[in-house]
Amino acid sequence: MAALSTVSSRASFGQRISWGPLTAALGILLFLVAFLILPVAMVIYVAFTDPGSGQLTLANFMDFFRSALFRESFYNSFYVAAMSVVLATIFALPLAYITSRFNFRGAVLIQTLGFVPLIMPPFIGAVAMQLLFGSNGSVNLLLRDWFGITLPFMEGLNGVILVQSIHYFPFILINLSASLRNIDRSMEESAQMLGSHGTRLFRRIVLPLAMPGYIAGASLVFVKVFDDLGTPLLLNVNNMLAPQAYLRISSVGISDPMGYVISVILIVCSIFAMWVSISAMRGKDYSTTQKGGGGLSKRDLGALETAGCYLVVLALLAIVLAPHIGLLLLSLGTVWSFSVLPDGFTTEHYAVAVNKAWPFIKNTLLYAGIAALIDVLLGTAIAYLAARTTLIGRKWLDYIAMAALAVPGVVLGIGYLRLFYSVDMPFTGAPLATWWGIIVIALATRRLPYALRSCSAALQQVSPSLEEASENLGAPKVRTVRRIVLPLMAAGLVAGFVTSFATAAVELSATIMLVAQESDAPLAYGLYLFMQSAAGRGPGAALGVITVVIVGLATYFAQHLVEKARREQSASAGSH
Repeated sequence: MAALSTVSSRASFGQRISWGPLTAALGILLFLVAFLILPVAMVIYVAFTDPGSGQLTLANFMDFFRSALFRESFYNSFYVAAMSVVLATIFALPLAYITSRFNFRGAVLIQTLGFVPLIMPPFIGAVAMQLLFGSNGSVNLLLRDWFGITLPFMEGLNGVILVQSIHYFPFILINLSASLRNIDRSMEESAQMLGSHGTRLFRRIVLPLAMPGYIAGASLVFVKVFDDLGTPLLLNVNNMLAPQAYLRISSVGISDPMGYVISVILIVCSIFAMWVSISAMRGKDYSTTQKGGGGLSKRDLGALETAGCYLVVLALLAIVLAPHIGLLLLSLGTVWSFSVLPDGFTTEHYAVAVNKAWPFIKNTLLYAGIAALIDVLLGTAIAYLAARTTLIGRKWLDYIAMAALAVPGVVLGIGYLRLFYSVDMPFTGAPLATWWGIIVIALATRRLPYALRSCSAALQQVSPSLEEASENLGAPKVRTVRRIVLPLMAAGLVAGFVTSFATAAVELSATIMLVAQESDAPLAYGLYLFMQSAAGRGPGAALGVITVVIVGLATYFAQHLVEKARREQSASAGSH
């Protein structure tokens, strides 16, 4: 009897422990610790360590703030990020408001074109913007001929601000448009009945109610611009924090403490920006009293109003699509220098790009594909563990994975170099940091939050009752997940894969730190090399156009799957 009691207690203990989920959780935690927490912790540790004695110290930070160059870089990074938010708001606010407020023909097309800048890495468009808005670019040549003046659109920090705000303004457009669509229409109607109209209505009612979406988008723009590396480097603006971190590590070496100090400051500033965005919303109520909010009440426009709105929209779209237009002209142009348009047109750049860049393309397909697969596997597991199990601390897997958003790519790359360069690979004896697999892991770690959110959203649409019914019929948990849950999550999983793949394919900040030899370089690194020389800019632009098409198709494919899943979900709900 005692033996039977022992066996029974062991069995019930095993059921309570749920070894399968526990093993999966420990494996995921090990991955996150090894490839996210430890590299960032190493960067922080080195920043606070004296390179000579190994003692903990604040001297490195004191040296940072004593340096005029570093103080200037710190100020410039804040200035560029803040001004990019302002300029991005100028681009996004009219587009979001016009398409949400008025019965406006082409509103869907306008919103779609407004999202296009996101699918092209900003450093690719920087060169095209120089040719269009630089001191000897198309616009300034016309201004000089017509009015005898030139404007410093692309001079120094102005160029970084213009390129970055054009690239990242869709974050504000997306979130602000969503907020405007969810505003409680009854509140707007009440204000109108009390005599509030026009700009007063917008300033006192509409904009405050849309503020959550605006602040969410603005904080994303600030963080992305503050951490960006490729655009300042290509525009030869090195007096900013991210370029300084890269230049210190790549020129002085991985033992230089200043690169790590700058990395810590980048992390702190990213977290600070997110905290400010959360604090700004704390204590305020933006909830609606009806399902979906109803959105702003739309009205028809008069002839003059329609003409004015179209004029504003077309002018804004011409500016935000300028990098794509310039990139296309550069990819097809024979010579483009000191002229409004290229001297002639050719398709040879595309042939050169495909021939010379095929190793970069092949590496990108391999790296981004593996990284996206890892992200979907980890994202699905984390989402399931967090939502469907009772493991203690399961939510922390989600929190840690999402923390990758606050870690700049250049910081993660520096952490990998420091942590894995002293680890030798088996058989070859080469440093682990020089292995191409480390690039894949860096891409997977950086893009895991994107896949995780897609997987979590897909799992939320799967009713737990379906799993319970399957298990009641005798199906084991693994078979239930494989035969019931995963097929129902398929659209979300594919969307997560494509999103991770598309964004990983154009990642530069982390990969530029980890490429040990050109044969292992991905596409973003190849684009950066092409754009370094005047002779390579034509093929580089052609490669950029190819990249934009690939990423654009991948993004469209992901969005199509998500919309299809939503329609099926709505149809299923309606039938019941």
